Amino acid sequence: MTPQEYTQLKAFARIDGALLSAIWIASFAAYITGLGNSLLMMIGMAMAVGSLIFAAGRTRRFRDKALNGTISFGRAYVYVILMFFYAAILFAVAQFVYFQFIDNGYLIGKIIEMMNMEPNKQMIEAYGMTEAVNESIELMAKTRPIDYALNYLTTNIIIGMISGLPIAALTQRKQQKREEQKEYKQP
Repeated sequence: MTPQEYTQLKAFARIDGALLSAIWIASFAAYITGLGNSLLMMIGMAMAVGSLIFAAGRTRRFRDKALNGTISFGRAYVYVILMFFYAAILFAVAQFVYFQFIDNGYLIGKIIEMMNMEPNKQMIEAYGMTEAVNESIELMAKTRPIDYALNYLTTNIIIGMISGLPIAALTQRKQQKREEQKEYKQP
């Protein structure tokens, strides 16, 4: 890959990463809002899973529009990793802003509310997990916003590295031989 091709790859990955982060941010917002409404929570989860399909579609679009329909597995894999990297950075910034300035204990409050519902409380007690659940909630309350953001940043980059393998395998396309190209072009 030449330096110009790498620059082109990074530029397209930045744009697609920004679009992917917008989906993740909307998914996160729907999930957080959905803690009080299960339909929104399901929509948020569906958007998160659908973002993988979006990433594959954007990789295919990069292959077809920028590379004239040809992309190697390695280039497609690097493209997906960069796309997820840029998206993860923007998403981590958005999460930091949310947890630092907007949340004000909302998430922890909703989790405590769910754990105090009678069926959940009975199940936790039946399994003898009351102390573990309380410790987990206490730990979550003490976690700093930057720690949440960095945790999600790392997780999303790892997800990109793992999901990049099947996406690259599905979107790679080798260059056709000149004779095959001629056959397709002749009427």
